[in-house]
Amino acid sequence: MKQKKLSLLFEILIVSTKLGLTSFGGPIAHLGYFHEEYVRKRKWLDEHGYANLVALCQFLPGPASSQVGIGIGVLRGGLLGGIFAFLGFTIPSVIVLILFALLLQGMDIGDAGWIHGLKIVAVTVVAHAILGMAQKLTPDLSRKSIALFAFLGTLLWQTAYIQVIVILIAAVVGYFIYKELKESPQSAMHFPLSRRFAFVCLGLFFGLLIALPILRDITTFNWVAMFDSFYRSGSLVFGGGHVVLPLLEREFVPNGWLTKEAFLAGYGATQAVPGPLFTFAAYIGAVVNGWSGGLLATIAIFLPAFLLVLGTLPFWDSLSRNPKIKGALMGVNAAVVGILIAAFYDPIWTSSILAPIDFALAAILFCMLAYWKLPPWVIVITGTIGGYLISLFG
Repeated sequence: MKQKKLSLLFEILIVSTKLGLTSFGGPIAHLGYFHEEYVRKRKWLDEHGYANLVALCQFLPGPASSQVGIGIGVLRGGLLGGIFAFLGFTIPSVIVLILFALLLQGMDIGDAGWIHGLKIVAVTVVAHAILGMAQKLTPDLSRKSIALFAFLGTLLWQTAYIQVIVILIAAVVGYFIYKELKESPQSAMHFPLSRRFAFVCLGLFFGLLIALPILRDITTFNWVAMFDSFYRSGSLVFGGGHVVLPLLEREFVPNGWLTKEAFLAGYGATQAVPGPLFTFAAYIGAVVNGWSGGLLATIAIFLPAFLLVLGTLPFWDSLSRNPKIKGALMGVNAAVVGILIAAFYDPIWTSSILAPIDFALAAILFCMLAYWKLPPWVIVITGTIGGYLISLFG
């Protein structure tokens, strides 16, 4: 039994590490990579389960894609599965960004052609994921309409809390439209976490949020101040990794922890690596205090996300299986499709498809992924080479 558990955890680590090495393009693109790997390929959960988990993580502050990965790991292998899924997805970019901080500060890579190619890969992956989710989650006119209005809302009013507001409205609309509908049974997700454990995690989340600023004021330890800055940044961010960047700048640049130039160099490096954008904290921590600072920063900025997702999964499981709110979840799932379409246009499409040749490369990559059924790593390599060639001859 123990050997089987170890084998399962090793599988989770290998799969998540592969995603951590190949998932370029930011949080929305990560959800596309996760959908391809966990839902389409490995079938660790179904379309509705995945959409429910994404909806939960849209409610929570922090890095949504990392939280989805943690949730899938917990579903597959319990608490250790969640930890292994997080480590595999996060550690590759943490290592690279710490090395950037120690060895490659100031290197101008922001306009490199191969990075532009990776952005086009993200366009392809997200488009493929959205089409697959839309077929399953918006099959009727009502849910198509919910997705449309969610798309319009999140596209035209791009504020930190608009996604939460849109999802709440979609839940209410879905409840009234589908509350009498007799749905066929769907597979339930059983997260092997107790509610007592969930309460402990939520207590730690709020306790640290209150206690760390107090400790910062009454102590003179730099590591306490740094931990507090990263923890608060990770606790209070809605909207994904791009939103945390200005928060980190306000925390560290004016206080003299690092220069504006060093901050911008790290921002360019973060765009160049796969994995969650929150790993930018590893770069800042390494600039401030070497390897140990990078690891401390990584723990501090991701800890709130970890505590929140572990503290809510057991309750979300029971709610998602409650027939009284199944209609609300149907509305939420449709809204998630609309939110993904809005994010697909801005920032993914607008920052990636800048000329007809970019659209041509995206079309080729999409056909390779959707119709020729080539593995994602082939798409990544082809997109990287294509972007480099475009920069040379475009």
